[in-house]
Amino acid sequence: MRLRVLGIGMVAGMLVASNVKAQSMPSEKQIAGIFDGFATGKTPGLAMLVKQDGKVVFARGYGVKKLGSASKIDAKTNFRLASVTKQFTAMAIMLLVHDKKLSYETKLGEIFPEFPEYGEKATVRQLLNHTSGLPDYEDLMDAAEKTKGKIWSPEKQIQDAEVLSLLEKETKGKFTPGSKWDYSNSGYVMLGLIVAKVSGKSYGDFLRERILAPLNMTDTVVFQKGKNTVANRAYGHSKNGDAFKETDQSSTSATLGDGGVYSSVDDLSKWDGALRNHTLLNEEEMKPALVPAQFGGPSNAVLPDDAPAALQGVNVKYGFGWFLDPYKGHERMWHYGDTMGFKTAIQRFTKDGLTVIVLCNRTDLDPGALATRVADLYLQAK
Repeated sequence: MRLRVLGIGMVAGMLVASNVKAQSMPSEKQIAGIFDGFATGKTPGLAMLVKQDGKVVFARGYGVKKLGSASKIDAKTNFRLASVTKQFTAMAIMLLVHDKKLSYETKLGEIFPEFPEYGEKATVRQLLNHTSGLPDYEDLMDAAEKTKGKIWSPEKQIQDAEVLSLLEKETKGKFTPGSKWDYSNSGYVMLGLIVAKVSGKSYGDFLRERILAPLNMTDTVVFQKGKNTVANRAYGHSKNGDAFKETDQSSTSATLGDGGVYSSVDDLSKWDGALRNHTLLNEEEMKPALVPAQFGGPSNAVLPDDAPAALQGVNVKYGFGWFLDPYKGHERMWHYGDTMGFKTAIQRFTKDGLTVIVLCNRTDLDPGALATRVADLYLQAK
């Protein structure tokens, strides 16, 4: 009898504990309350998704894909990811390391023998974690146009090969490779070019064959204007006063490894699941991506002035395609994207089993801040 009573007590205790946990989890109303009011049926907006312990617990779209359209944003709407692309580029490199076609210590000059002395000794690892010191290709574009006049535009966008050409014409980098940290789009363009050269396939084909198709990310695409299309896509917009205007492409919208992927929150949920379950690389192979950059200069890695306003000057840690600094004591992998017409964010709290993704087709919202507000609801409930 005593054992039976004890058993009943244990079951009751478990039910009470389970009920308390269930009651403490945020409601759909609480989550929706963070996003309600940002968009209408006539304005651009956003898509967002929340996963807890591998399960989607909330996914919703707000606003329209394009001004003047009645086509509403939903979980399958594709947005330009901008710098959230970098984690896919990093994974592509890691898969080539897995294939033994590359190592993290391979030097840039070994892959591109014509690369100038200032960067030839930069390693793949340094490119991945932003310690290569390569010049900013947008700065090089500005310098070229000051002497030669207008070269690039939204209609005539700079291509990866042109970025390489600009870098090869330079005689010095920002710093000696490995001595400092500096967020580098040039480094990730070069990584995209490395993927293509080492694999013998285009960057887009390699991602499709090795990442997107195996994960059934059927809507995700490496967009190349004039070569392919983006199904079910959102168009980018900017706000001027109280009005929006379409601002979907710029002169730098065609580069690939640093920001060329389009995807949806639905497909990114599959990506998150692959990371959680080590579908593409085993846990040991993934570890290098989660080691913060090591460099010989000042210990702080600080986000630049062209980062989202709330992040400018913020101290960060960076691995391979992921920021790794914690949030309120919770381990976190995260990244933001910020480009013409789009802002994006993914936040993964790995030990808490929580992922929040926010994709915007307008530039007046802060998806990272919105994602952390959602995360707060869950982290405070623990």
